[in-house]
Amino acid sequence: MNVLFIAPGYPDEMPLFVRGLARQGARVFGLSDVAESQLPDMTRHHLSGYVQADIRDEAGAVATVQRASAGRVTFDRVVCLWEPGVLLAARLREALGVPGMGVEQARLFRDKDLMKQAVAAAGVRVPYHRRAATADEVREGVEAVGYPAIIKPIDGAGSMDTFRVDTPAELEAAIKRLGHVATVNVEEFIDAEEFTYDTVCAGGKILYEHVGYYRPRPLVARTLEWISPQTLSLRDIDTDRVKDGVQQGHDVLEALKFDTGFTHMEWYRKADGEVVFGEIAARPAGARTVDLMNYNSDIDLFAGYAEAELNGTFSQVPSRAYYVANIFKRAEGQGRIVRIDGLESMYERFGPAVVNVDLLPLGASRRDWVLTLLSDGYVTVRHPDKQTLWDMADWVGTDLRLYAA
Repeated sequence: MNVLFIAPGYPDEMPLFVRGLARQGARVFGLSDVAESQLPDMTRHHLSGYVQADIRDEAGAVATVQRASAGRVTFDRVVCLWEPGVLLAARLREALGVPGMGVEQARLFRDKDLMKQAVAAAGVRVPYHRRAATADEVREGVEAVGYPAIIKPIDGAGSMDTFRVDTPAELEAAIKRLGHVATVNVEEFIDAEEFTYDTVCAGGKILYEHVGYYRPRPLVARTLEWISPQTLSLRDIDTDRVKDGVQQGHDVLEALKFDTGFTHMEWYRKADGEVVFGEIAARPAGARTVDLMNYNSDIDLFAGYAEAELNGTFSQVPSRAYYVANIFKRAEGQGRIVRIDGLESMYERFGPAVVNVDLLPLGASRRDWVLTLLSDGYVTVRHPDKQTLWDMADWVGTDLRLYAA
């Protein structure tokens, strides 16, 4: 089977997906906007061919692929596991006659307003929302949904360029900061815990499902630099705390008629127990969350996804033996990393519960914590007991410290 893979080198997890598809027997052809020599070694090793094109120019990229493949290769699948390329993948499927999600359906996963309309029509509770393309429309939207309100790009990913506004002054400040965004969604702020619901599907059936949790909510973590954000993978997905969110996930996938691939949904549970839909993407969660799922059950979802994509099956059996957390660290100070405190104590305290450490090395420049959740690195810990896991994650958040100068 010939697979055209959009953006096979970025984000960081993509080479693992390319390898997974190749190991499942696919001939993988890459499409991206960098020279093939700039791709990660793992990606280049597992590609059967490569096309370089400006993937931001969808029409141009489609034409380039058509010229490059004419008379040489026929594609059986077009995949993209990176949010900005989802619509390009849909256009390529239609242009090349490849089965899978087309443009009309793909828009439901990229346009947050259309998305909420579609799932609300199926009876799913969504935040009250308005579409806005001008400053006055943003103001009218906030007046309609009330304070506090959330303003976010209509086709954004994660919490980038997302603002909570509680007052008219904060609203005006957000409007100024969003001047580069053409269209936004103005929606009701849901005061609640924030979870994820993640799946691998094939043929419209859910073959694997997962529930994650944010500590604190991403919007808070994006606002306060001193926080060490946590993303968690939960063992139990049928408890009273999460089962309604899982059912909502099923309802959303049915409403959007999702067929094959990875999905990542965010949802809220309010203090009164009400479950509210957040948004859904036709891709895996970022920030190394697929690793959390793997550590949760000692499985390989890079291979599992490939099997589902190519064969429509998922042969691995998740054990769901562990709670798992990624704790993302932000160095104190600016410049280059000069010291890391607490590593030895962490290993002494938690031993084999520390399953991965990926911190910037001494001498490396700090990353911009606003632009990447990975910040200056992260630590992964796991344990069968939830409270023990949370205690470990909080220790890493407070006692493991990086310094820059």
